[in-house]
Order: sequence, then structure tokens, then C-alpha cells
Amino acid sequence: MTATPYARRSRSTLTVRPAGPGDASDICALLNAVDLIEIGRPESDLAAVEADLHHPDTDLAKDSWLAFEGGRLVAYAQVWADSGPGRVDSEHYVLPGHREAAVRLLELMEIRARELTAGAGNAVLRLQLNVKPVLDADVLPGRGYRSVRRYQVMTRALSPAADLPPAPPGGLVLRDCAADEADRRRVHALVEETFSAHFGHVHRPYEAWLDHLGARTLDWSLVWIASLPGAGDVGVLLTRDDRTSMAWLGHLGVRADLRGRGIGGFLLRHAFAAYAARGRDTLGLGVDTRNATGALALYEAHGMTLHYAVDTWELSLHSGG
Repeated sequence: MTATPYARRSRSTLTVRPAGPGDASDICALLNAVDLIEIGRPESDLAAVEADLHHPDTDLAKDSWLAFEGGRLVAYAQVWADSGPGRVDSEHYVLPGHREAAVRLLELMEIRARELTAGAGNAVLRLQLNVKPVLDADVLPGRGYRSVRRYQVMTRALSPAADLPPAPPGGLVLRDCAADEADRRRVHALVEETFSAHFGHVHRPYEAWLDHLGARTLDWSLVWIASLPGAGDVGVLLTRDDRTSMAWLGHLGVRADLRGRGIGGFLLRHAFAAYAARGRDTLGLGVDTRNATGALALYEAHGMTLHYAVDTWELSLHSGG
């Protein structure tokens, strides 16, 4: 693939080309450099970058970009359209002081997003950035983006002595999903049911859901279904232990008709105990600050605190015709 140079007023030249699987290490280093600035420590994992670059629905030649100045990687962006008609999601990272590279990748993202949503009404491009991003604060509003949601990444320290297995509410039973494919499909159904009203949730069939979560490499012994006598399966706890910096709680859902009975709190404490026993010292999760189920208050009541926050930005793609 041929890189495209863009002349600058300075002596340096901006060069843009698509990303490839062999770029994963350099991309991960860029992401960690941005992490260090925005949240104080590197938290991007090579395996996650590789998973993004190998996603079956991504055409890297059209959907990804690397920007170099003077031979140095200074910005990276990627788009994907697996969230249904009219929506394109994206990621965008840039080192400070490289505004031209940042803007050029935004331009390319927007062009591709319009191609991917051609014919769709009310199409949008979504991007999540730290609330105090490296990207210059005026860039996104100046291009017509608006902030539509805020998420908090929350963490809690774990201790084997303090985080002992909790007593379940009356009659509640947990089973993990390590051995049974039917249970894995049940997890998918419970996630779809319990998250259906959440902002940004996309209903996906089972196989597409596995691809989206990178769930084919998930340790299913760390995914649990909660059941109650007479009520059947009432909740789901999906966690993963493949991040370097912390264990991660991806989904905690309770059926709407059974909320308020302490099931969510029990599942959260179970995750604390399970990962403390595995030797992890921190558990993290992401939560919508406007979540109507009271999730933020639940996590705060169990000692979880703000690690950092991100804003979801949205651009209307075809508003100008």
C-alpha cells in the first residue's frame, strides 16, 4: 500500500497510510504514550490492539490510518460499522502538538463513515475521548461534534483478607460457563435482555456478539449466570482477566423484574472475591453516569471510585445533504 504525503509549512512531512497487523506494537506504544498523559499510567494491552486489527468486519486498507511525522508515528485512527445501519464507531489517538495529523485523520474517518452509512438517515459517527484529552479542545466542536454521554471508569482495590466470598441472597445459585455452550448462549441472551435499554447498546446475534467482545478468547470460567428457584436465570456477570493493569468487569446485568433484591450487589462482591483469590489487586469497570438502573450508585456504595472519565462525541454525518 502506498503512503500519501501531505506537505506542511514546517520542514516535517505528514505521511498517512493504512494500519496493518504488523503495526500492532507501534500502535500499542502510541496508545500507552497517550494513556500516560491522560490517566497517569499506560493501560493499553498489545492483545487488545491485535484483536482490533484482526476484527473480521474491519477492512484495514479502508478503515484504519497511521500518521507519521518525520518517520515517527504520531496518530492512529480506526472506524468500524458493526453496530447496525446508520452508526459508525471509531477511535482516535494523537500525541500532543500534532494538530495537523489529528485533523487529517478525523477528515479521513468522516469520509469513510459517510461511505459506510450512504443511504442511511440520521447517520452518526461516534468517538470516545478522555474528558481531558490530548486532542486540542476546540477541534471536535469546530467540526460539528457534540458531547452526548459521559462514562466513568471506576476501580477498587482488592484484598484476599477483606474480599471473602459473599453469602448469596436467599436461594440464589451461581454457575460458571466454562463447559456448556448452551450456557454461553444464555449469557448472550441475558446481556441482550438486561442491557437492552442502555444508551448505545446494540443488539447483535450470538456469533457477531462473540466477535465484538473478543469473546472467543474469553475465559468462560470467569463468566457466571445467577438463578433463583421459580424464577430461572435472573442475572449475568461477565468478567475478564486478560488486561495487564487490572481485572475487568464487562457486564453485570439483572432482569428488570428482579432488581432491588440485592442480586446486583452480590454479583459485584462475588467478582471482588473471585479476583482477590486469583491474586489481582484491582478490579475495574465502565459505567454510564446517566444509567437509569442506579448502577453508578451501586458501584460507589461498594467502594469503587473514579479512575478517569470519557465523553462520547457524536457527529451527524449527512446533516448537510
